[in-house]
Amino acid sequence: MTDAAADIAIREEDRLRADLYNFLGVILAQPADEMLLAQTASLSGDDSDLGQAISTLARVAKVSKPKAVQSEYNRLFIGLGRGELLPYASYYLTGFLNEKPLATLRQDMTARGLARAETVFEPEDNIASLMEMMAAMIVGRFGPPAPLEAQRDFFNRHIAPWASHFFADLEGAKNSVFYAPVGTVGRAFMDIETEAFRLGA
Repeated sequence: MTDAAADIAIREEDRLRADLYNFLGVILAQPADEMLLAQTASLSGDDSDLGQAISTLARVAKVSKPKAVQSEYNRLFIGLGRGELLPYASYYLTGFLNEKPLATLRQDMTARGLARAETVFEPEDNIASLMEMMAAMIVGRFGPPAPLEAQRDFFNRHIAPWASHFFADLEGAKNSVFYAPVGTVGRAFMDIETEAFRLGA
């Protein structure tokens, strides 16, 4: 299938889903720089919970400075020894890093032809990587687009059991300012995805 044919095969709704997964992956992978803050500030949402969360995030991005966002990111995710939050499936599901959820994810990644980039040193079960993997599966970045059933299986195994909890923690974290509405966007989106996959089952 050519790239053009692949583009036609992906519904607009799925492309928008992939864009939001990708956005969450990018914004959680490292501190937002000036360009990402400007792009985020230009977003607008509708009256839905997700739309309102996006509008709030855009307003916060407009008044956020890269240096402050970097400092906030470090306090949330890196810290001295560890940050306020540990954004890993293994930690949320077992209380420890590098546990069975990571091993299971690695098996599924191998089966789907996904691999960690050589420049990435984080365990693959971090929230940013999982968001990017979902985006890649939807649009077929590493092969043909994954059918909805495969997307649902991956989501239910690796994201649904903990991502909403993480995003809620991000909303309420004492160091969250810019990242609080990121948490709201993520939580609202996870709710939509969970319900959509349930209805499509």
